[in-house]
Amino acid sequence: MSRLSRRQTLAALGAIPATSFLKNLPSVKPKSGPFTLCLNMSTIRGQKLGFIGELEAASKAGFRSVEVWVGTLQDYLKTNTPAEARRRLADLGITVENAIGFAPWIVDDAAARQKGLDQMKLEMEQLAQIGCKRVATPPIGAQNADAPIIDLHRAAERYRALLDLGQQTGVNPQLELWGFSKNLNRLSEVMYVAAEANHPNARLLLDVYHLYKGGSGITALPMVGKPAIEVFHVNDYPATLTPAQITDADRVYPGDGVAPLRDILKIIQNPARPVVLSLEVFNKNYYAQPADQVTKTAYQKIQAMVAGL
Repeated sequence: MSRLSRRQTLAALGAIPATSFLKNLPSVKPKSGPFTLCLNMSTIRGQKLGFIGELEAASKAGFRSVEVWVGTLQDYLKTNTPAEARRRLADLGITVENAIGFAPWIVDDAAARQKGLDQMKLEMEQLAQIGCKRVATPPIGAQNADAPIIDLHRAAERYRALLDLGQQTGVNPQLELWGFSKNLNRLSEVMYVAAEANHPNARLLLDVYHLYKGGSGITALPMVGKPAIEVFHVNDYPATLTPAQITDADRVYPGDGVAPLRDILKIIQNPARPVVLSLEVFNKNYYAQPADQVTKTAYQKIQAMVAGL
């Protein structure tokens, strides 16, 4: 099957009312404040602290929510148990809101895709054991410039298979937009795939940088519908770099660039429940600093970003 044209995709999306996109979502009791402040461990990944060291640095800075990387957790589990991880999380007062994994679930090759599903199932089971209820699902394996274009109907079928796994394991896959990717680099594409998956647990994982990098911007962001966004990656970017020039490593702290952060937060703010705002950067300058300095700055920056909202 050929890939849907932009016109076909937008036409399909136009038939979906913005207020009813991804219906039948479970209600969540509101917490205090419209946002949950979270740290993605990419922000201190360069310091190579290990699973517990990263948690300790985040907790010391004031974070009570984190996104962990599956590989770092698995390294920890080579010599420790999930029960030990849960105890340490409880001691530090930390909740794992989401996890970053890289299972190739979307690829066309059936054998490789099955390996990806098997990998995802194992990772979901491990995450469930430490109390994490979400996992990122980016278009890994289909992101490079030489990757084939994946039909969006097929992508939706494959995402639904992940959602079914999520129901089995209790860890829900968040469909992630990657602005630099050959596939799923536009907001319209991930919206279509999530809607076409026709599953009540479909969710989108969006990012300030990726919306800019992929050229989506924020004009269509209100069309997503608030229930579909549980976690949102926040960061900033400098005025000097165009979408074609900017890379992952160029992301900076919120407030240190020109991204329309306040506009984005006003759009995604959900009166029914807090949205997890997870600060995700890959800045080599930050990696050269002590982790405690980076986490402290990160917490101050994300607090300033949401002040008054």
